[in-house]
Amino acid sequence: MNREGATSAAALPEEAGRARPVIAEVRPTVDGGRYPAKGALGEAVAVEADIFADGHDELLCEVRFRHEEDSRWQTADLDPVGNDRWRGEFAVTRAGRHRFAIRATIDRFGSWRRALQARAGAGQPLDVELLVGAELVRQAAARAAVPDRRRLVALADALADSLDGTAAAGPAEGLELAGSAELVGLMARHRDPGPATTSKSYLIEVERARARYSSWYELFPRSASPDPDRTGTLADVEARLPYVARLGFDVLYLPPIHPIGVTARKGRNGVSEDGPGDPGSPWAIGNTAGGHTAIDPDLGTLADFDRLVAAAAGQGIEVALDLTFQCSPDHPWVDEHPDWFRRLPDGNIRPAENPPKSYEDVYPLDFETPDWRRLWEALHSVVEFWIGHGVRMFRVDNPHTKPLRFWEWLLATVRADHPEVIMLAEAFTRPRIMEHLAKVGFSQSYTYFTWRNSARELEEYLTELTRTPVADYFRPNFWPNTPDILHEFLQSGGRPAFEARLILAATLGASYGIYGPAFELLEHESRRPGSEEYLGSEKFEVRHWDLDRPDSLADLLSRVNAIRRAHPALHQDRTLRFHGVDNDQLLVYSKTAGSTPDGAGFDDTILVAVNVDPRAAQAGTITLDLDALGLERAETFVVHDLLTGARYDWAGPHNYIRLDPEVVPAHIFHVVPSGV
Repeated sequence: MNREGATSAAALPEEAGRARPVIAEVRPTVDGGRYPAKGALGEAVAVEADIFADGHDELLCEVRFRHEEDSRWQTADLDPVGNDRWRGEFAVTRAGRHRFAIRATIDRFGSWRRALQARAGAGQPLDVELLVGAELVRQAAARAAVPDRRRLVALADALADSLDGTAAAGPAEGLELAGSAELVGLMARHRDPGPATTSKSYLIEVERARARYSSWYELFPRSASPDPDRTGTLADVEARLPYVARLGFDVLYLPPIHPIGVTARKGRNGVSEDGPGDPGSPWAIGNTAGGHTAIDPDLGTLADFDRLVAAAAGQGIEVALDLTFQCSPDHPWVDEHPDWFRRLPDGNIRPAENPPKSYEDVYPLDFETPDWRRLWEALHSVVEFWIGHGVRMFRVDNPHTKPLRFWEWLLATVRADHPEVIMLAEAFTRPRIMEHLAKVGFSQSYTYFTWRNSARELEEYLTELTRTPVADYFRPNFWPNTPDILHEFLQSGGRPAFEARLILAATLGASYGIYGPAFELLEHESRRPGSEEYLGSEKFEVRHWDLDRPDSLADLLSRVNAIRRAHPALHQDRTLRFHGVDNDQLLVYSKTAGSTPDGAGFDDTILVAVNVDPRAAQAGTITLDLDALGLERAETFVVHDLLTGARYDWAGPHNYIRLDPEVVPAHIFHVVPSGV
């Protein structure tokens, strides 16, 4: 009698009873396939799984993959990497959703070859085994077409003929033939198709390359005027594009450019009462001039915006807009859709809150409204409006304060028509929520990088982001500062702190950003002790920035971004590895890209060492993981510092460094094997 829920053998599919391999712990997968993992054009999809079977037979393992719109599967081999773990890659050439599955079968020819060699080594007779091998080769010939079929038949005959007593070499000739490159190659090309175990299929969301690798520069348009006596406009932003391009950024992110509410407008430094001429917070969206699809008249017109987008594209820069789904009390939706806002018992709309903080100039949308479908569609139309004006990148403000199911719907709906759209989640909140936002489709995510400042904190955090299953769906974007966050490290560490944090963000992460010009002009004064708010915050007032100041970090930014562009190793996070060092004020890590045809090294290897102490010189001995660098233990190599131009001859794993933050707080080494 069967146990409850069991299935009789007669009811099982034929393949299920005869297939022996087991496939487990597949990566990249997200929640067992509930959500797609992330991929990007220009980067192969790396696949891994635990694959094993009973007994001692060899296995043949492959990944099958296809774009969801295609019907034909392609295949790529998986190779064993130890402890029953298998790994392989497949290339993607189209954006959109792809599927992959893993297939494993017994390698009868490989198992036969291994057993044959073992018997020969033990001096055992090979007669029967060579006949078995000949039969396996004939079976492959039956699967092959001419001319491979003829050659396989000839090789099968040669294996059998090696047993002929008149053969000069006897079984030794058959043993040599069994290991020949020709036979092994032909048998691999016409392998036995089954019985096989095939995993379920999993999704990969493949996006364009900028989802994987990007450099963001944030600026407030109203502070872009070269004239301190007037506020900036979109035309002024257009005039600043050559500066942004010279710094080396490829994304220009603008905080909200919409009309700003008047009711309960915040004053300078966020005080509750605004003064004469105070412009208010751009995140208090909407007034009589319009809402989320309007532009603040002080900044210009839609035609000005269209010209900006076109001019930016001519400089190789994309314009990213802020997507903030909240309203000022003066937003047209307050009158047109009063049921989209939550009201207090006295009839007033509850303002945005994060107790004890209250934001009287902002009304949050009520996503529990009975009219939620029209609300969702209205927000979707906002995104579509700006896509219609050439925007393909959005920084989404506080997505963790809106329903997660809404984002899952919106992102899928937008991506169905516009797979090129990239959305960055600005969510500084609990880890599981940040991770879930990435799962439901956000292309990139803000992180805790701003608050990870010691070498140990950074190594632990980056290991989590790049070496655990989180890496299958969470793409970090590192920001040393934002208009909301001026960390104490920057407040007190002086210029070396800014330099170190820039180099860390730009080399640890394939995507990073800065809030400028506050960053390159070393803005470091907080509103009050213990606060992360800027004194004179641009969120509440117009600032004038002297971009030509001699202490500007503009030259360092240009240099670092040029290094990023020139070195593919820095265009991804998958190969990030940390190296030992005997000083806990030093952080040492590497990234690699590509490999030589013989697998003996990498096409590009970058090794970075950073002094995380902005106040004192630090020295130490590095213990390099030479395998991670593609180097042999006895090999000598050159490390070329791309920041200073200096070159050092190194050998072996143990090498000395010293970094003085008053000179330069980091090395960005290009590792060059000797003789290259």
